[in-house]
Amino acid sequence: MTANGSMSWDTRYAAEGYLFGTAPNAFLARQAPRLRPGLSALALADGEGRNGVWLAEQGLDVLSIDASAVALDKARLMARERGVKLRFEQADLATWAFPEQSFDLVVAIFIQFAGPELRARLFAGIRRALRPDGLLLLEGYRPEQLGYRTGGPPNAENLYTEPMLRAAFAGMEIIELASYDAEIAEGTAHHGMSALIDLVARQPRP
Repeated sequence: MTANGSMSWDTRYAAEGYLFGTAPNAFLARQAPRLRPGLSALALADGEGRNGVWLAEQGLDVLSIDASAVALDKARLMARERGVKLRFEQADLATWAFPEQSFDLVVAIFIQFAGPELRARLFAGIRRALRPDGLLLLEGYRPEQLGYRTGGPPNAENLYTEPMLRAAFAGMEIIELASYDAEIAEGTAHHGMSALIDLVARQPRP
């Protein structure tokens, strides 16, 4: 997310309540059996913290990163109200230096503000940041989402397909890659029938 992008997100997040709700993303919640306390997790573009806070509630050591100061303030409030601690960092993901082999888990839920060039950088950063055997949990919209208009970017180039994700994460073990349509209810921003794609991938050992 660029600096200009963070300003527009600040405006969106300034509205009362939580734009994407306070419950964790449903795909992420379904992955709970893969998690265990003590794992280090990076929650990318975590917004108001619904996913990062939930990960902390599972006992993970979480870094929640977002470009919006307004969103991070809401995330800190949510964490206090739920009695969990996690680290927060405000950063522009277009320039943020992904630390090498630093996380057991990277969570990337609807990070589709990124067009092809930024997406390539983010995906490369994810791979760099994962430790051997580390997991990527990613959910996004497919191009069919443009017909539903229930959330996500308005441009097809930001959306995901199975071939694209297989190519982007070639060399990783694809544990799960699923395309499906489902009703979602994530605040006011993601609501209604949606064209989704889920990826669970494991970083190989050297």
